[in-house]
Amino acid sequence: MSLTAEEWVAIELSLRVAFWSVLVSLPLGIFFAWLLARRDFPGKSLLNGLIHLPLVLPPVVVGYFLLVLLGRNGLVGAWLYDTLGLTVAFKWQGAAIASAVMGFPLMVRAIRLSLEAVDRGLEAAARTLGAGAARVFATITLPLIAPGLLTGVVLAFARSLGEFGATITFVSNIPGETRTLPIALYTHTQIPGGDLAAMRLAIVAVVLAMVALIASELLARRIAARLEG
Repeated sequence: MSLTAEEWVAIELSLRVAFWSVLVSLPLGIFFAWLLARRDFPGKSLLNGLIHLPLVLPPVVVGYFLLVLLGRNGLVGAWLYDTLGLTVAFKWQGAAIASAVMGFPLMVRAIRLSLEAVDRGLEAAARTLGAGAARVFATITLPLIAPGLLTGVVLAFARSLGEFGATITFVSNIPGETRTLPIALYTHTQIPGGDLAAMRLAIVAVVLAMVALIASELLARRIAARLEG
């Protein structure tokens, strides 16, 4: 039941992809959650729909749109390659982008719900004492939404670990480069005699997801207890 070197590479790659997908998307997640929770503007419903669209679209469709947009000959990808020499299609960075897009709605929703539950009177009181908008957000709002923020991060991280359809469509199945844990598991199911390896990776996936969820629960309780104190 010991993991092979190739399987360890797939696990490491999945963790790297999930980490960077969450890290890069978190500032945007906070911004759009705040925008949807605190502001009314024309097209708000459309923006909300676009943000949550990956939840209802088949992941393969999302991956295809990413390929059309960011592929080397894509609408944006061609400019990136010709101008900066950058390409993300068929690279692990592209896998991180696909995972970020799929996990983004979960992150935004969790943070938005926390923002909507914040007592606006506390923020108003801080402003009357002379605190600026940025300071109020950093010292009042962020600590109050910390449990929801943590929930959003963990949900996006777990979703990134399990992402398959958009990733394989956008960056393919390249060993050591884009073959993440779910793609490696799928690959083993297509190989005669690969059932044992697929089972090993399935167990690893369950363990990683459970560790993330338990860690999130413990940290959320700790934060909530500190806030109540």
